[in-house]
Amino acid sequence: MENTSGPPPQAPTPIDPWIVRLPKRIVLVILGPIYFLLISFAPALCARRKGFRGWYWRTVKRSCSRLLWLLSIKADMTDAEKDMLAQDTNSIIVINHRSHLDGFTLMDTIPDEKWFTFAAKKELFDAKLLRTGFLGAGLVEIDRKSGKVAMETLSASVGDMPARRSVVLFPEGTRTKTESLGPFKAGAVLVARETGRSIRPIVIHDSDRLLPRGRFLPLSGTIRVEVLTSFHCDPEVSVDEDVERLRNAMIAAFDKA
Repeated sequence: MENTSGPPPQAPTPIDPWIVRLPKRIVLVILGPIYFLLISFAPALCARRKGFRGWYWRTVKRSCSRLLWLLSIKADMTDAEKDMLAQDTNSIIVINHRSHLDGFTLMDTIPDEKWFTFAAKKELFDAKLLRTGFLGAGLVEIDRKSGKVAMETLSASVGDMPARRSVVLFPEGTRTKTESLGPFKAGAVLVARETGRSIRPIVIHDSDRLLPRGRFLPLSGTIRVEVLTSFHCDPEVSVDEDVERLRNAMIAAFDKA
């Protein structure tokens, strides 16, 4: 059983003094909603234009970087790890899920040379406006009501992707409440086996210290994003054994920090 209790985590070290953080927060409150609407509605107007997808993802990445800067949050990834991702091909990216900051942090740190997309639940595609944007941006539509259909859709989408592009999956499925990583779902391993791709594990450290459950505004501090070596499924063992082996590799990196 996972340990869900323990001593309270040490408060993160702010990267900016309060006299700098305050005006940043004011700018975010004033301009943030306008910027968010522009990013959200741009696909509805431009999704069918040639080259939209590349332009849009770069714009979203820059937006995430600006958001973290305004929140006085630094996302840290080593140059060697960025080079590893820039050269990464024919993979599926899996990351642990600690807080609502995880997606923004990942977007900020992944180099432009690495193409990627996310899987999104089918319900988000039901609204015509969102559907146009999501499909134009290359998000993968997943029907979570049927596990079999979801896996078939995901495998087909990954199989059609160029080797340079990876889909990002959260194997825990939701933000974990445990001190370490939560149980993993088998989706990433199943898709990797089906498509012949490797898995690129990425471990996020300390995002829950900056934005724990129940907190609206995050604290200032640093989030470490650690890129691990490629994980290759073993066809000689069961899916559950591969899932556990992947989880153990990510736990070893997470717990040593």
